[in-house]
Amino acid sequence: MNFKRFLPWIIVAVVIIGLYSWASGIYNNAVTLEQDVKESWGNVNTSYQRRNDLIPNLVNTVKGYAEHEKSTLTAVIEARAKATSITIDPKNVTPEQLAAFNSAQSGVSSSLSKLLVSVEQYPNLKADASFMKLQDELASTENQILTARTRFNEAVKPYNNNINTFPRNILAGMYGLKEKPYFEAVAGADKPAEVKF
Repeated sequence: MNFKRFLPWIIVAVVIIGLYSWASGIYNNAVTLEQDVKESWGNVNTSYQRRNDLIPNLVNTVKGYAEHEKSTLTAVIEARAKATSITIDPKNVTPEQLAAFNSAQSGVSSSLSKLLVSVEQYPNLKADASFMKLQDELASTENQILTARTRFNEAVKPYNNNINTFPRNILAGMYGLKEKPYFEAVAGADKPAEVKF
């Protein structure tokens, strides 16, 4: 007899505990996925930092051989400075911030390409062991950057899927969780690079 009196309260308690578990599970899953995004973003930054650390050594090596290529060397240094001045918080990244970051990094890639093309005019430099090592490290770093960006996009996808599917999207809005942008190719990346000698 006493059990029937408490049955409605037990049902209410079970429903409240179930809703709480469901809502906290959604939030906790989103937090876990967001940490994956942050980790991936850290890997992207680490790869770009490695490239930025190599640039001064590469520029100094070329400088000794190609003193009259100052404009190309200056462009590389300025592009690196611009790229390192842009910082992004992966928790609050916006498509506009990511586009600005991508554009700055594209400037570095473009100026490095021009530098490496100008090197073709200096056979002694092309044969220099330290330059060859730096060039190999730079090529390896570019591959690491591509891999890190791909993994960033792979980490963003489950996070975005998690917070955009119904009914999670309702709770995600209440929790303040926002969709993260993907890395996209820079404008003109679909066209082949033009190399002039």
